[in-house]
Amino acid sequence: MIDLNKLQKEVYQNKVNKGFNVTDINVEFCLTYGELAEAYDAWLKKKDDLGEELADVTIYLLGLSEILGINLEEEVQKKVYKNSKREYKVINGVNTRVKDYKEEDQ
Repeated sequence: MIDLNKLQKEVYQNKVNKGFNVTDINVEFCLTYGELAEAYDAWLKKKDDLGEELADVTIYLLGLSEILGINLEEEVQKKVYKNSKREYKVINGVNTRVKDYKEEDQ
């Protein structure tokens, strides 16, 4: 299994080593958004580089998380668990959340 926390630190260090931005959060969000748009375009146009574009999105998210001091691996694990505890029901053809997860429900 991949150690996202370790990978997050490697991505950040590569940004530092190569002279990329590690201080302007607005720029990082915009660049991440741009990479997601490129991935969507690759999917839409059935390009061969969709996997690479998705990797770029992940790399930007990892770098941004490190800049912000967020352990993305931990946050993803918590969110996956939270999502697994939510309950949904199809209402008028739409999958609708009917019960949310609360920590006190554990």
